[in-house]
Amino acid sequence: MDSIRINTSQNIDIDYEIAGLGERIAARCIDIGIFLALAIIFVVLMLIAQMGMSGYAAMTLFFVYMAIFVFYDLVCEMVMNGQTVGKRAMKIKVISIDGTQPTFSQYLMRWLFRAIDFGFPFGWGVVALVAVAVSKNHQRLGDMLAKTTLIKTTPRTQYENVAFSFLLPETYEPQFKEVLHLTDRDAELIHEVLVGYYQTNNTELIYALAAKIKSHIAVQVPAGMNELQFLEAVLKDYKHLTSIDH
Repeated sequence: MDSIRINTSQNIDIDYEIAGLGERIAARCIDIGIFLALAIIFVVLMLIAQMGMSGYAAMTLFFVYMAIFVFYDLVCEMVMNGQTVGKRAMKIKVISIDGTQPTFSQYLMRWLFRAIDFGFPFGWGVVALVAVAVSKNHQRLGDMLAKTTLIKTTPRTQYENVAFSFLLPETYEPQFKEVLHLTDRDAELIHEVLVGYYQTNNTELIYALAAKIKSHIAVQVPAGMNELQFLEAVLKDYKHLTSIDH
């Protein structure tokens, strides 16, 4: 699977899968379905307006619908963290190629080139299909110019099922209560790095992440505890202190 490297809040590089053509098409179809449903509603309202009101009311409804249609993607991606309703349903989102949150100008560039990429009014255009299929990061023309792409937001491993799959004894005593300053995503990141270490024996990420976590939660590591043991202890402490049953 093609992936993109994103620098996390802990300044650790993690690879995310780039959304494929199938996810993009499915998201687009969901958004189109929404607009087809809205079109039916607006047609009914326009007919009612024409029967009981002046033609101005019908024209107003028409322009409201067109405004929603034209600006839907731009507004949604800006206020929904790079997603439309369809993208959220398919668990994909827009992100900059360098791994950062896209700026307004990047969202605007993607939006401006939708007419070329997708065609008018609803279709998934040939330009977008070809570009996504052959480009390195599965980018349509608007993505290439905006330096963005789409990634899958679903973790490679389900956090609730895997990250804390180990069992702790009832008598377990946490060593670092400061782990409560971490978020669920921080804990998931520690798990991903540990899994990567167990598979590749790459100590570089272990040292880097351990240093960041120590600084973030401001703890002193006991003598004789190495970075790997520290991260494992942090993960266990986090599970213990945030457990629903605790």
